[in-house]
Amino acid sequence: MPDADLITLKSPYPVKDTIDRVEIQLAEKGIGVFARIDHAAGAAAVNMSLRPTLLLIFGNAKAGTPLMQSAQSIGIDLPLRMLCWEDETGAVWLAYNDMQWVARRHRLTAAVNPVLETLARLLASLAAAAVA
Repeated sequence: MPDADLITLKSPYPVKDTIDRVEIQLAEKGIGVFARIDHAAGAAAVNMSLRPTLLLIFGNAKAGTPLMQSAQSIGIDLPLRMLCWEDETGAVWLAYNDMQWVARRHRLTAAVNPVLETLARLLASLAAAAVA
């Protein structure tokens, strides 16, 4: 299992359905989706196989800009993202970065803690609803 800096939940749904459930919630909250990357399709394009693996990249400037004003290096971790994949046993997993880890990684100041807490709650609620 991944380290504690990556929050991972098991999903009872197929990979596509799990990511669809996240995307629906984002639309309901008015949060933009920047990209949906199908890593398995990328592998197939070069004649390689990969179990279903989808990456969803999303966010908005109102939440991200204060973080980048605190430390521009956080742009490597923004916009936010969730990864969903099927493992070798057929189990499906949904994962995202722990926001406290992101804060430590970029040495964010305490001034942005309210934004970090809001994003952490958002990610947790999106993930929980997607796998419920």
